[in-house]
Amino acid sequence: MSRTIYRYKSKRYGQAYLRMRIKEIAGARMRYGYRRIHILLKREGWKVNHKLVYRLYREEGLMLRCKRKQRKVSASRCR
Repeated sequence: MSRTIYRYKSKRYGQAYLRMRIKEIAGARMRYGYRRIHILLKREGWKVNHKLVYRLYREEGLMLRCKRKQRKVSASRCR
């Protein structure tokens, strides 16, 4: 095995700032999902993957609640 494997250091930067920014955007825009937040982050100059944004969005508990399908009741049954 190569010696570089033993001394591998991750190039992944701290994500605290990114987490804070995602929370700020989600707080200001309640109806925005992770896809829209990803677009806004790209416009601000963040070089992030949509999968990373989704993972952080989920970990922060910012998932939008799903709308339930409403059942249509015909007028004849209402009587």
